[in-house]
Amino acid sequence: MSLVQAWHDLLTDEVAGETHAHIESELTRRHLVFGGRALCTVLRPRLMTLAQVLEMQRRVAAILRPCTKAFARAQQDAAFRAQFGLLDWEEQLFASPLRYRHPSPTSRLDFFDQPSSGGLALTENNAETPAGAAYVDALADTFLDTRVLREFARTHAIFPMPARQGVVGAVLQAWREFSGGRRAPRIAILDWDDVPTRTEFELYQQHFATMGLEAVIDDPRRCEYRDGRLYAQGKPVDLIYKRVLIDELVQTCGLEHDVVRAVRDGAVCMVDGVHCKVLHKKASLAVLSDEANAAMFDAADLEAIQQMIPWTRVVAERHTSYRGRAVDLVPFMLAERERLVLKPNDDYGGKGITLGWTVDGSTWEAAVREALAAPFIVQERVEIPSEPYPSWVDGRLEVYDRMYDTAPFVTNGAFMDGLLTRLSTAKLLNVTAGGGSTVPTFVVHPRS
Repeated sequence: MSLVQAWHDLLTDEVAGETHAHIESELTRRHLVFGGRALCTVLRPRLMTLAQVLEMQRRVAAILRPCTKAFARAQQDAAFRAQFGLLDWEEQLFASPLRYRHPSPTSRLDFFDQPSSGGLALTENNAETPAGAAYVDALADTFLDTRVLREFARTHAIFPMPARQGVVGAVLQAWREFSGGRRAPRIAILDWDDVPTRTEFELYQQHFATMGLEAVIDDPRRCEYRDGRLYAQGKPVDLIYKRVLIDELVQTCGLEHDVVRAVRDGAVCMVDGVHCKVLHKKASLAVLSDEANAAMFDAADLEAIQQMIPWTRVVAERHTSYRGRAVDLVPFMLAERERLVLKPNDDYGGKGITLGWTVDGSTWEAAVREALAAPFIVQERVEIPSEPYPSWVDGRLEVYDRMYDTAPFVTNGAFMDGLLTRLSTAKLLNVTAGGGSTVPTFVVHPRS
């Protein structure tokens, strides 16, 4: 019997109703919401075996190595760096020193399981302080107290996959490298007042407090840089756990804003800093997979790239290759709409994405023209996997398939540290895009 079926068999109407009531109560009590919506709407976490988790960790480590090599070359080679599509102001900020070891101390890779091959397809590298780790841990705590999990634990050993500690550890490691010591920092968690992730900031604030560290939450527009110190909530701060996106900060406040100037002067440590933009750009996947760059990678790198990165190119008038044959990129894109997706080089929440198989030819042609005029990538369509998930609807149990993604959190660009799974019945699996559910992941092993 599969793990999923073993869980579902325990969901009698009584157990399902009690589990639903507990989850709803805990989500409300702990403010586990995103933009006013409950974070989790199903009655089962994601269940994985230890062998599956270890294999995922191996694959994540394998694809991170060429990412690290690409960034190192981008630091030294402006012509190579141009492939990532940094804007002029981003180039200006990139010239400032990288004051800790890795450009993205905390990041997240967005994969899709590929049922036909058993592999993983990497569609985005969220290298700029991604959301979700603290939410996932809080949801795991919620599920640990459900009746169905207690019943399941009689026959299966169950282990959560913490994610928040990895984020916090990476942030503090960057601070130690930045400061050259172990002095405890005062931390500012910075983002706009009205963002839907506010409750996650509060979870981090509470976690920092358990470590004896003071953290304040503030809008960067209220921060002040004076006398060589950055102030948030009226207090001098040493370390920024940055959740506001760099491009939104600069576009809203400008390059001479107090936060930007303090970071450039080295008066405050910001994680993730401006150098993360190179790997965060969606063009980073094009750089890795483009045959023009193959010579910089070894055989293991190339195998990982081939196995995990779908065919991706920066949209431009050029010739390239597709599955071993030469193609003229733009005519190829127009002819192969059904297998391609267009994505802006630097956006989030599913904004600006055009799925070729969901639009007609004229709409696709217009999207291609738009992509030629602005930084965009074109990527080959990947399989979207699905699993059955139970939910409690109008007083009864319903089980139906939901699409899901696989998004491991990454520490210092080196290894997997926790896992985000998002569920959806829509084509874009993105909670920010307006739907779906988040679930925690548990490592499960049948008891002997």
